[in-house]
Amino acid sequence: MQRKRYAPGGTGPAARTAVVLAVGLGLGIGLTGCSAGTPTDDITVDAKAGPAAPVAPPGRYRTLFEPCGSIPGGTLKDLLPGAAALADAEREKAYRGVSAVTYDTDRRVGCTWKADTPDVSHRLALDVERVVSYDTAVSDADRAQEVFVRKQLAARIPLAPTAPPTPTATATATATATATASGASTPSGAGTAPAQGQGKPPTGTTAPPAPPTGAPATGTGTATGTGPTPSEPAPTGLEPRVLAGLGDVAYLDDVLNTVGASGHERAVSVVFRTSNVIVTVSYREQTRGSAEAPDSGELQEKARNLARLLAERLEE
Repeated sequence: MQRKRYAPGGTGPAARTAVVLAVGLGLGIGLTGCSAGTPTDDITVDAKAGPAAPVAPPGRYRTLFEPCGSIPGGTLKDLLPGAAALADAEREKAYRGVSAVTYDTDRRVGCTWKADTPDVSHRLALDVERVVSYDTAVSDADRAQEVFVRKQLAARIPLAPTAPPTPTATATATATATATASGASTPSGAGTAPAQGQGKPPTGTTAPPAPPTGAPATGTGTATGTGPTPSEPAPTGLEPRVLAGLGDVAYLDDVLNTVGASGHERAVSVVFRTSNVIVTVSYREQTRGSAEAPDSGELQEKARNLARLLAERLEE
């Protein structure tokens, strides 16, 4: 009998390994060829998945400044004149201020200062809030504007009115509508009057008209924590109003209250918004006994000057 010739590795483990590798390579080549040759028309696309919704931009500010150290010493001396008569330790404490209790200094900070004398007392409070929108479709600045408008309305200060159409614009709009309805061409230079009442909140940069002489000041209300309705309105021109040239939008509130039998307290608040940060400056002066009521013009000027200083601080 003729024996079969022995072929090394023909049936041993090495041969089996080679077969497995060959099969694997063949499958890999086949799979690669199939995937490479798959036409794009066979790829399933979810028709319900539309384009990704745009994300509103974040606010300009991510952190807040330290409030108690934000006011220069000279400004504090002007705002707290009674501190000069205090003992050294008490005067230093008055100028240092007291930080507001907060659990997130990147979202809200505040500080208060006070100085008392037998005849007059002064209180200064600073509140700084960074507004964050948790709605990806609403920007931080837009959400801050909503918060600002709520504060303004709570102070009973009306929003700046939208300018009404002029008589000329109204007549032109009527003529245009009549010509369109009759098929005639629009007269040369004719336009359309701007639409009113679209529901868009005013920017708050134009002050409302001053009330007539002797009439109650428009928007005079009770500030938060100031007590009852003021005993008398602020003088004309100094009434609560929208302010221009301070931040993006701003307003001023002025409230006079009677304290005790003959005392008076005037509270002036200046609130402004810059992007997604809202700053509130509250300045109060209380007189006792037969002292006159605090001067509205003086307190308003000091509060506005401080607000402008803080607005510049935010721009740094």
